[in-house]
Amino acid sequence: MASPPDTVTVRGAHQFEIDRTDVAYDVRGEVFRAHKAVLATRSPVFMAELYGGMKEEGMERIAIDDIQPVVFGALVRFIYTDVLVLPGDLEGDDCKEMVRHLLEAADRYGMERMKVMCESILCRSLDASTVETTLALAGQHYCTALKDVCLQFMSLGLEG
Repeated sequence: MASPPDTVTVRGAHQFEIDRTDVAYDVRGEVFRAHKAVLATRSPVFMAELYGGMKEEGMERIAIDDIQPVVFGALVRFIYTDVLVLPGDLEGDDCKEMVRHLLEAADRYGMERMKVMCESILCRSLDASTVETTLALAGQHYCTALKDVCLQFMSLGLEG
């Protein structure tokens, strides 16, 4: 499955300069500083939140309690670098679980390229212990290719 090209790619460490950021996200006590323009350019949800009808006056620090900090950090890193980075200490099922969370975040924030990348990883790592959970996730987040792979996996009797 090919990832669609992204029209805006912001690369380089200089984007992470803390002194020039203009928004902070407090994610379960961990603070992520960013640039509104970068977030809004890459995500329609951030655009609405930061500049549109969802905007709150004087909003410089936004609390998010329904996503894990490591997931939000990976989302922000992807927005800035167009690279999906998974924590290096994750293996096996923990890695698959992280990718599931990243897919959910990508869907939530309208990050289609990231979503397709997560779908691709989950398609390649499908096994008997995860196929049902992955199928449910694919249905919830409208991941047609992932759903098709899960159904094919199950039809072959590979789910154990």
